[in-house]
Amino acid sequence: MNSIKFYIDQHGCAKNQTDGEILISHLTKAGFVHTLNVEEADYILVNSCGFINSAKKESIDAVYSAKKSCPKAKIILTGCLAERYAQTLFESMPELSGVFGNGDLGKIVEFINQVEKEKRSVKTYEQKGVCSASRSVFYNYKAAAFVKITEGCSNNCTFCAIPLIRGKVRSRSIKDVVSEIKDLLSQGIYEINLIGQDLAVFEEGLPDLFKEISKLQGDFIVRPLYIHPDHFTKEIALAIKEDSRFLPYFDIPFQSGDDEIIHKMNRKGSFEKYVELVKEIRSILPSAVLRTTFLTGFPGESDQAALNTQKFLQEIRPVWSGCFPYSREENTPAYSLKPQVPKKVAEKRAAALEEIQSKITEESLKKYIGQEVPVLIEEIIESEGEDPSAEGLALGRAWFQAPEVDGCVVVRYDLDFQNEVNSVKCGNVVNVKILNVTGVDLDSRFVSLRKEFTANPKVSFIN
Repeated sequence: MNSIKFYIDQHGCAKNQTDGEILISHLTKAGFVHTLNVEEADYILVNSCGFINSAKKESIDAVYSAKKSCPKAKIILTGCLAERYAQTLFESMPELSGVFGNGDLGKIVEFINQVEKEKRSVKTYEQKGVCSASRSVFYNYKAAAFVKITEGCSNNCTFCAIPLIRGKVRSRSIKDVVSEIKDLLSQGIYEINLIGQDLAVFEEGLPDLFKEISKLQGDFIVRPLYIHPDHFTKEIALAIKEDSRFLPYFDIPFQSGDDEIIHKMNRKGSFEKYVELVKEIRSILPSAVLRTTFLTGFPGESDQAALNTQKFLQEIRPVWSGCFPYSREENTPAYSLKPQVPKKVAEKRAAALEEIQSKITEESLKKYIGQEVPVLIEEIIESEGEDPSAEGLALGRAWFQAPEVDGCVVVRYDLDFQNEVNSVKCGNVVNVKILNVTGVDLDSRFVSLRKEFTANPKVSFIN
């Protein structure tokens, strides 16, 4: 029995998070011991992000921090940063015992065994297929999981380094995806979040995948995340409409509302086309919730272009959006575009969009006041002291709130009623009545238990 203990320091997006879970699966299956105590680890895997400069810095700082706090441990850099700058980081950071790319996660056991024998090592693999494995550890709250259906990207947006890191787009088969979802449901998972760089280019067709998932029995929900606006089709919305378990939640990153900037980003849409897309979605699914992202300070973005994006945001009125200043990434087409927008200007424009969005979000959420909605409980807030009048508090998410990126629902329940105490537990789905809106969050009162989480002793959740 292998007694080597490893710890994963997780960074980056949901796709990288899933990769971390797959790495754990391969290592534990080979007999390595996964520990949540970094101080007892023989190996620390820093599962890095390499998408933008701030994320790169965070991952590199994590390596230095790990070596400083655990000098005897061997540090392995994995993830996107490791894939993108493998040789450079290996040569410049003696703190690293190894650099392991993300092209073939199944090679991690072989790689660490090699490090054990030959000391330092660096390895990347061809980007092909979509890495998957039967997972028993999830970096989520109970009852939710991400399922990767595509890998890589061929959209070639001029600002984006993803094609450089993860290669051209490729897809899993419908059969393979449905098999994984079926396995997750058997483990008590309630919320399935489908992920990829662009779900709309799923090779066998996203609507056809939805139809096959619909054949599965049970009380569960499916949330599709990240669909490129140029590839969204009416058929996707119609397929979601066919099964109430498929959430009318659309994560469509428009990035800009200015026609010239949109085209410089190598996108085919326009202010008008994207507004019409949103209108079409809402005509098919009136309850649709839209999330998007905007990139401010793209090279050549003028004051008027920034104002056009603000106007676009006010026009489409998404419930949620994220705003990010442009990060100049080497080897991307936008790297050499001029004029570059000063960082402070880009940050100011992002702040302006965030201010507009905060008002839209609060107004959008008010429509749920008085409604009864199911909420997945993620955290119990422990009460302080012994105040007999204190009520129970928990945090959870409704169907219109995606993991990590959106607001939450505060659930109030009566500590004097054992039925409520027993119902409001992590992983359970409860019906609540929405009482109020506070910023991006909702206040609610427990009504009834909808679905009880069935714990699987072989599955663990890390949050």
